[in-house]
Amino acid sequence: MRLAILLILLLTGFTNPVETPNLDNSTLKGKPFHNITLEASLKPFKKNDKAYIQQVATELFTQWQSLLRHTDTVSVMLWTSDGSEILDYKGNLNQPLEWARYIGNPNTEHEVGSGPKDLSLHERAYLYLENPPKFTYGDLKFIIQTLKETGQKITGKPVRIGATFDPGPEFAKSEFKYKKHPEILGGNAMGHKTMVSCYSTLNADTEAYAGFPKGIPANTPFGTFLGRQSQHFLTDLGYDFIWLSNGFGFGVEGWSSTGATFTGKAFLPEKLANTKELIAGFWNLFRKECPKFQIQTRGTNLSTGADLARDGVDLKQIYGGKYNMLPPPNSPWAALDGDFGLEMVGYMSRMAELPDERYLFRYYTHDPWWVNSPWLDRYGQEPHDIYLPMAVARINAKGEIRLPTHLNFLTADNSYGELPAQVPDEVIPHILKARYDSPTAPGPLVWVYPFDEYHTWAYKQPDRLPEIYYGDWLIRQAINNGFPLNTILSTGSFQQVMTEKPAFFNESILVSIVPETGSAFEKKLIDFVQNGGKLLVYGPADHAGAAFLNLLNLRNGPALEDEFQVNSSINVDKLTRNYPDKMIHQALFSGGGIATQVKNKADGGTKILARVTQSGNEREVVWVREKPEWNGGKVAYVRGTNSSRFTGGKLLAPDNPEELFTGPLLMRYVLKEFGVDYRIDKRNPSVKNPVLTISRSSNGFLFSGYCPNTTITHRFKLPQGAPILTGYETELADGFSVYSLPKAWHRESRFFIDQPDGMVSCQEMTSGVQRMKRCVKLTGLKNATVRIYPDDEVTEQGLNVYTNAGYPWKKGKTAFKTGDKKYGKHYVVENVTGDLVAFW
Repeated sequence: MRLAILLILLLTGFTNPVETPNLDNSTLKGKPFHNITLEASLKPFKKNDKAYIQQVATELFTQWQSLLRHTDTVSVMLWTSDGSEILDYKGNLNQPLEWARYIGNPNTEHEVGSGPKDLSLHERAYLYLENPPKFTYGDLKFIIQTLKETGQKITGKPVRIGATFDPGPEFAKSEFKYKKHPEILGGNAMGHKTMVSCYSTLNADTEAYAGFPKGIPANTPFGTFLGRQSQHFLTDLGYDFIWLSNGFGFGVEGWSSTGATFTGKAFLPEKLANTKELIAGFWNLFRKECPKFQIQTRGTNLSTGADLARDGVDLKQIYGGKYNMLPPPNSPWAALDGDFGLEMVGYMSRMAELPDERYLFRYYTHDPWWVNSPWLDRYGQEPHDIYLPMAVARINAKGEIRLPTHLNFLTADNSYGELPAQVPDEVIPHILKARYDSPTAPGPLVWVYPFDEYHTWAYKQPDRLPEIYYGDWLIRQAINNGFPLNTILSTGSFQQVMTEKPAFFNESILVSIVPETGSAFEKKLIDFVQNGGKLLVYGPADHAGAAFLNLLNLRNGPALEDEFQVNSSINVDKLTRNYPDKMIHQALFSGGGIATQVKNKADGGTKILARVTQSGNEREVVWVREKPEWNGGKVAYVRGTNSSRFTGGKLLAPDNPEELFTGPLLMRYVLKEFGVDYRIDKRNPSVKNPVLTISRSSNGFLFSGYCPNTTITHRFKLPQGAPILTGYETELADGFSVYSLPKAWHRESRFFIDQPDGMVSCQEMTSGVQRMKRCVKLTGLKNATVRIYPDDEVTEQGLNVYTNAGYPWKKGKTAFKTGDKKYGKHYVVENVTGDLVAFW
């Protein structure tokens, strides 16, 4: 018998694939990615040895294989140097390669490894190994080929390799940038004139380069030089795409709140047109020389509106250039300083419109240069920067929910060239869980982003640059204070969706600026409210048209700025020491002064919620309005203020919350007027507020959060009742579900209850019944009304509800009814005391 088996093996061959289930990936859950990119430096290749290089490549793909099953294509993006390997390339594969073998900045006045020990890594770099290997361009080509071949064998997927260009001094020594051609430097992100400007020009250079064998002529545009060098470099070495890093191609100041068109003291609209032309010139010149290779981009650390107003970055022009590019992903601000508001606003505002339907999410696992591994240290192995940005959904003009098509990891290796398997082992389950729970419908709040309006106003109404700048900063601060915003579409897409699917946003609150006078968008918003919709309007109303002013019951008086007393009736948070009642409003950073007033204070449908006063002058800054003929429609208005200031650093500095009221809190507070009531108990104003997203997935509600301070208490109530988080217990208080939550959390709610108090538990269990996918049990109910949200595909016939019963479910079957459609698809059980089990 053994001989027969051996003979069969010899005849068929040991390498023939074994027949296994799931060859069509039918058991994989979640929507697959188009591409997953593992970013890496050359540091793991600690020996210039072919066998060793093969072993490193094998380990890289093996570590990530359980995730790579969920993609069509795999990519590796190589942080070989700082992009100077492209600039220096002469077309000779035997040319020595200057590569990123350092920890810290190697382009300072101190030589690598020299100087006093108390110098920081930003002042002096070290070699990552005592004797790092030496490589040539030919060796790099071998590494690229090995990664492609090894990755394809392990994953069964096509493997693409990307090159990187960074404008700064961080990663490798650059004679080209800092000694031969300092004239190309313009940005100041890492010191005075340390960053390459995409629209700079080169001085003459007699040295031969791959694309310029006779040298560089004087006044050669940098876009021309980089494009031609890239074409040679990418082709000769076998690359498939190029990544433009750290804001390159998007202005000069990728990290700053100021730039070419904003000094921190004044906006410079006269520079906008020329800056737009210079940036467009770079893209066109680059593409003329390097026409086919895909471009991927890092973008800036800020947002669409802020970038346009401060640095002349015309994203609409760049997206419309047909450059075969991917849009910028989320920035790493949340990892660097916990600024989720800025990360989320940048991420969402840049996806409101896109070159096509592709966009990417990027996660910060390791840093190969600066001795930190964010998953292990900055995040403390907490997944908040996975679940929060992956709760974001984009809605296109067809009313389709669009998720990230690409996923990047910066990086697979750490600063010492190690590939710790611990990190993918711990990160992958959270990535997959977030993908499984991805949004399938608009969230409770939907940001209608003025992508087209901002790009029109910047040139045709340049006096509105402060307003363009301000809008994104307000939303950034609102998100950082618990405003649960994570769904976005553009104003243009909104109009198309409302025409084709007028009920699409019936369960959502729209969040919008004041629309352009007489525009189609203005009419759509008015119609939305007057036909039962819910709308939250933010920002100045200086340019509002008569129809919208009438909707809001608003008039503008003389604009005021500087210090105000705040009188608010909607401060819902509970503090041991209350928020201050003083506020500073700087017109330059807040879209002008405060001019808003309720026009007709006798209007019975208008409720004023917050006022500010200054020397006897009063301005209304928050109110809501509704009318019986609007069929449940309601509009809220929040003037808002930018509770931060310019102090000369990279970002605007928030006001001290112990001294000044944080104006953007009012964005969250006013939501209770729509029934979305999220309250926080904390000790004092300086305790940082949590970040929250609420998304909809397969008819459920997914709550995700980040708590900078875990001593706070969270209180939740939505229009349909108190949300009950699966797997947790809550002590109900005044109809709110109350929770103490960890640093990072992600929980589903499929049950909402009306019950004033009591301890309620919600736990997953097994039904013991064939073909049932879910079974969830509530305990501690007291005369409760329970609203149940089963999965999208579950019908009334497929839902089973039992009270005070258990397996084998011979008794206790409980009748339910279809719930009010204004709360979406759900079923209601009334007057429940004890336990309730629902399975489907």
